[in-house]
Amino acid sequence: MKPPSCLTSTTPADRWRPRLTCRRRTTVQYESCGDSAVISHKFSGKWYRVGLAYDSPGFIPYRERFKISMGTVDPQPGGNVSMTMWSIGSSGCRSTVYFYEKTSLPGMFTYFSTRHNMVKDITVVDTNYTDYAIVFKYKKMDKEYSQVALYGRNQKLKPELLKKFKDFSLAHGFPRESILTPTKAENCSSPGK
Repeated sequence: MKPPSCLTSTTPADRWRPRLTCRRRTTVQYESCGDSAVISHKFSGKWYRVGLAYDSPGFIPYRERFKISMGTVDPQPGGNVSMTMWSIGSSGCRSTVYFYEKTSLPGMFTYFSTRHNMVKDITVVDTNYTDYAIVFKYKKMDKEYSQVALYGRNQKLKPELLKKFKDFSLAHGFPRESILTPTKAENCSSPGK
């Protein structure tokens, strides 16, 4: 897979690790750099995962089962972040809590996946904090896998943001059939969220 332009090689084996690129755009106002403590506070609140690209071959047959999921981001001391995600499955509503620990690279966090029993990298690649965020996730298991997720403050995003997510995913080697924008799901969250 061709690594995103915001990634840099950190090992001789060409293991690509996310690195936030500092830049400003004139067409869309946003800052995609800064320390993780600033990012964690700007990211606080409700987000919906409205797009997903995954390079695992096992993902494609199940793509139609995915629904939009909702999460809340809460800043923690030291620039760390906790995120509670709610999703609807065959057995009903379920929640998962992730604790993202900031790294020395701006916008990059690590977290321990209980599902895979390993540490994974996650990086905010592009965002304006008020409408959308494109996030890159990396993991190395039996081989290297990457995932791009599009988050929105609403379940429905502007077509140009969906296009930006799809173009980013295609440009970085994700097959077209592995890029999806899930259908809306019923509201699934804890009371008061």
